[in-house]
Amino acid sequence: MSENASTSSTTPSTASASTTKPPSPPKPQNPVFKMMGIPNFRFRLPSRNWMIFLSITGGFATAITYDRRQKKRIQQKWADLVAHISKETLPIEQNRRKLTVFLSAPPGDGLRSAREYFIEYVKPILVSAALDYEVIEGRKEGEVRAGLAEKIRDYRRQAGEKSSVVKEPSKELIIAETRRRMGITEEPGPLGDVVIGRHTWKEYIRGLHEGWLGPLDPPPPPPELPTEAPDADTASNVSANTLSTANSENTDSASASTPEQKPSTEPEKEKPKGPTSAYISTADYSSRNLPVTIPASFEASLPVPFPHLLGILNTPIRIYRYLTKRYLADAVGHEIAAAVLASTTRPYHEGTYTENSGSNLSNESFTSEPQVNQSQQTYEQQTILEHEEKEWHKSVRKAAEARKSQIEEENSASASNDTQTAAKSNLLKEEREWIDDVVIDPRIASRMSRYILAPEEEARAKRIDEGSEWVLGEGERPKKLPLWQRLWIDYGYGEDPEVAKRKPIYGNLDNENGE
Repeated sequence: MSENASTSSTTPSTASASTTKPPSPPKPQNPVFKMMGIPNFRFRLPSRNWMIFLSITGGFATAITYDRRQKKRIQQKWADLVAHISKETLPIEQNRRKLTVFLSAPPGDGLRSAREYFIEYVKPILVSAALDYEVIEGRKEGEVRAGLAEKIRDYRRQAGEKSSVVKEPSKELIIAETRRRMGITEEPGPLGDVVIGRHTWKEYIRGLHEGWLGPLDPPPPPPELPTEAPDADTASNVSANTLSTANSENTDSASASTPEQKPSTEPEKEKPKGPTSAYISTADYSSRNLPVTIPASFEASLPVPFPHLLGILNTPIRIYRYLTKRYLADAVGHEIAAAVLASTTRPYHEGTYTENSGSNLSNESFTSEPQVNQSQQTYEQQTILEHEEKEWHKSVRKAAEARKSQIEEENSASASNDTQTAAKSNLLKEEREWIDDVVIDPRIASRMSRYILAPEEEARAKRIDEGSEWVLGEGERPKKLPLWQRLWIDYGYGEDPEVAKRKPIYGNLDNENGE
């Protein structure tokens, strides 16, 4: 009985061992590859972990490649829409039309990110149209406001308004005067301002009001805080410290007079100055008269979105935006093309809104009804790009909350009107362009307008995207070369057929026989 059991127990294992085939030997390597030193690669499917890794990395790389190709195609569409402007001829005595670009470092970041945004999305459209542009940059909060206000004040001084400020001639003024003497004029046509980002837009509006409604001369400096008189004990301690300090200075001067240690005679370097304080507060807008030199309408402006999100917790949103740059390129290209073509403008909307409607206003919420109870007059300039403030760094909001609490504590602490309290309150109520609400004067708001893209230009951009149309005044769109031929040309082994067509053809400069 036991022998049968043992026999039956060993039978399956023996059968399985007999049916298992030994692994086949590897295929011998090609002797030619072996002589060349090439290792014997065995092609096989990757493992499960490698499949997961390659799928993730391959999908991410594919998404990036697709997005960058679409972004390039979209930017080329808007560049072709305005490229005919670069083909227009100008007289020798005229300068190209110039746009003013306002650029500022976003909250919580430096100016480099704003410059990269301008180079990536805005500059290609301007270069395609061969337009000139002037950039007013701001590294800190308030520099754009101060730069625009000073530019307007210079215009008012040159227009004949009296001012006690004597400015030294700058390089720009010398160049402008030289061009005027040579008879060089500007190209006739509308100018404009391109403002990038909500934070820059708030400074732009503030500088516009300060320049036209503020005085030409700088205001007097704020009063200094008075120092308290020291007590008798404190005075004795101060005198003792003064004597000891004098003795130490004498010994130091004696040691410094030796030939080994010579006192340095180099002048001290001046610290870089920040933006100057505003010449006028927002509460004084209504009490100021308009200058005589103010134009009936300003040059049109164009606010451009600047989404800038920071923080490690926002990584999923930042990755999504990194993979969908084509949508941002389309939106920015649409706006910049409207400013470059400068064919259509419209005034900014204005109306009323109720206080219960919330802070996020859209153009559809504006009404032209007269102001009623529990309503507030508002303008489109106040709500443009307002959604970007939600993405600002938290340090900006913390500073706003701390400043608000300080002002409330100062107002509730004391009601005295002495000099020290007034000076402290002025320091606490220092203006913050990014934090404070946008205040609009109706006289300035009525003179502002905005560039928009005409419907016929939008239809032409759609046809350019479809491939049925190209640059105005040009022939058919050139055919796309294959990838291998493009690489062959880029690396200097061939010549672009379109470039070859534009090359001049010289005849036989010698005689017929080539002698």
